[in-house]
Amino acid sequence: MGRGANRKDFMRVLLVGVGGVGEAIAALAKPREWMKLIVLADYNIKRAEEVQKKLGDTERFPIEAIDASKQESIEALAKKYKVDLIMNAVDPVFNKQIFDAAYYVGVNYMDMAMTLSEPHPTDPFNKVGVKLGDYQFDKAKDWEKKGLLALVGFGVEPGMADVFARYAADHLFDEIDEIGVRDGGDLYVEGLEFAPTFSIWTTIEECLNPPVVYEEGKGWFTTAPFSEPEMFDFPEGIGKVEVVNVEHEEVLLVPRGIKNVKRVTFKYGLGDEFTDVLRTLHKLNLDNKEKIKVKGVEVSPRDVVAACLPDPAHLGDKMHGKTCAGTWVKGTKDGKQKEAYLYPVADNQECMSKWGCQAVVAQTAFTPVIAMELLEKGIWKGAGVLGPEAFDPIPFMERMEGYGFPYGVRESA
Repeated sequence: MGRGANRKDFMRVLLVGVGGVGEAIAALAKPREWMKLIVLADYNIKRAEEVQKKLGDTERFPIEAIDASKQESIEALAKKYKVDLIMNAVDPVFNKQIFDAAYYVGVNYMDMAMTLSEPHPTDPFNKVGVKLGDYQFDKAKDWEKKGLLALVGFGVEPGMADVFARYAADHLFDEIDEIGVRDGGDLYVEGLEFAPTFSIWTTIEECLNPPVVYEEGKGWFTTAPFSEPEMFDFPEGIGKVEVVNVEHEEVLLVPRGIKNVKRVTFKYGLGDEFTDVLRTLHKLNLDNKEKIKVKGVEVSPRDVVAACLPDPAHLGDKMHGKTCAGTWVKGTKDGKQKEAYLYPVADNQECMSKWGCQAVVAQTAFTPVIAMELLEKGIWKGAGVLGPEAFDPIPFMERMEGYGFPYGVRESA
């Protein structure tokens, strides 16, 4: 049985990637007494130094250069620091190597986005091909045999949204017609014409891939990007935002852990301008993640797009507004129809003043830190490859306010 399965002291974590979300994970974990060590590992060592300087603690937050595309690089650092958990905070193109490294070293693993999908080769807008996370779930029995836990899809969405789905199924509803994650906000970046507030690499992947929908009796199927637009009324003054289908892990995870749900969807509020930019990138093949040769240099067009845009980690002082991530559920309780929306709202100015991180990355980061605490204290236990909906939601939800993200529940008949 590996170190990650049989803990005896405070938690030691190898954090692979210290971009915006990685920095926020470290900042949120810093005041927790159970966090012994977080290794800040990044391909860009100057970025790791920048984050370490902000944290002001070189002993608990050592820095290391890492190449996340090379499994042996990840394994070497995990062994060097005798970590209990590898936290994957890089773009999901590197998931396979990081996931496998944790398995071979014998430590637990956590990520915020699962291994990538591949569209159906002949009918991509109706049928699923390789689904998000298939690579990981195919290895679930191997992890279980080793007594190791891979907790996959544990950011805010997926992650917290799945915890809310579990809570609604266990405590708010007798029967569920639909679980729909709904994400929107009124954030804007001052002084910049176009500046995504989250990784553009990941955003392109989610929004231009065929969205997946789950229906009871039909299973998983796909639609065209930006399909089924609807107006969703977000709380705390954000108001109505148009949301559309995008590919997201919750649709793959929730039906695995919550039985008899009739439909699962994920819809995101992109806005017309963002949608137009994504369509243009696709039209010009700039969303392509495969490397091409340009003047003797191999480079991915999508990587070039990401390099040309402002780094979301450095936009916090220019951002204004709020963002809301939550889970909307429709069904019956005691024979009566009802709806519920479970959510936290993150205000950018508050996040900047508390943690020095902008709202989108802070909201993404608090979830895995709570999960680390629950694992370290033995409140959540398990082996194999599991999603957030596999665990008791109450210990997680009880801690949300203490981490600065109190949740709300809006119910209606």
